Amino acid sequence: MKRFLRQARLALGALALGIACTPALAEQYREPETTGFRFQIVTGDDTEVTRRIAEDLYKRLVPTFAAFRTELAQSRRMLYVTIGPTALRDAVARRCDCVVISAYTSSQVWHAITSRLARNRAMSLTAVYAEPAPADQLRLATLLYGRQPRIGAMLSPETAFLRPVLDGEVEIQHFEPGDDINHTLNRMTRAEALLAMPDSAVYNTESVRNILLSTYRRKQGVIGFSADMVKVGALASTYSEIEDINTQVAEIAAAFVITGELAPPQFPRYFRTVINEGVARSLDLRVTEAARQFARPAPGTLQKAASTTAGQR
Repeated sequence: MKRFLRQARLALGALALGIACTPALAEQYREPETTGFRFQIVTGDDTEVTRRIAEDLYKRLVPTFAAFRTELAQSRRMLYVTIGPTALRDAVARRCDCVVISAYTSSQVWHAITSRLARNRAMSLTAVYAEPAPADQLRLATLLYGRQPRIGAMLSPETAFLRPVLDGEVEIQHFEPGDDINHTLNRMTRAEALLAMPDSAVYNTESVRNILLSTYRRKQGVIGFSADMVKVGALASTYSEIEDINTQVAEIAAAFVITGELAPPQFPRYFRTVINEGVARSLDLRVTEAARQFARPAPGTLQKAASTTAGQR
């Protein structure tokens, strides 16, 4: 227990930064203008990771657009792919007859930005959210517990749109900004696990440590929303690599160019699994190979690892 607490305290600062940071607009990757379809990658910073994302995306998108140089039925001739929240805000603010595919932005932020748009403009935007699909997270929990466990989740008004996705599967507790997080956790004493969602009103620099420690003491596993969260004390999570997200974005773009139909916003389709084996042992869970290897790799890519383990061995 003491060892876990020490490791959690050391790593929580990094996790909190991951929740709070929003990059600033820095550069754009452009496809050369032609008489046919065009695309542009809008980035939110010029870090090495962002450059890697943009360069990989560019290579995936060029073949699709190179094959469609003639006039198409679609009226919108420009497609923006945005990397991160700031890039999304920049693209939305532009006055253009274009479509936008958002990536690397959480569902909460995407909905906050797009909910203020006129309906016809909102229909020209879609997204691959940054966080794992709740359905995959719930399936992972079943694999870890060897049965369908009782799962709780906290939703604020900013993430209330997720209720239909979770209803019937999860015990939902409403959380208003300013509520006592401990009181909300106390209402979930029957839950064996907590499904964490990237909700800044619930999971922030002040509350994350408290939530992880409180659930640990109650022997409740936390299904986190990122690999970093697992490193600091969550039980497990599915997560998507850059290649996984970029493959899905390229598939959405290709389908739009061919059909003129823009897919609805969606959670990541391709993923891998990370498990904190030390936390699993403390919860008396026997981690099976089925749980460790739970994944849906992107087609045409090499799966780097079926599962990554974190924590104490």
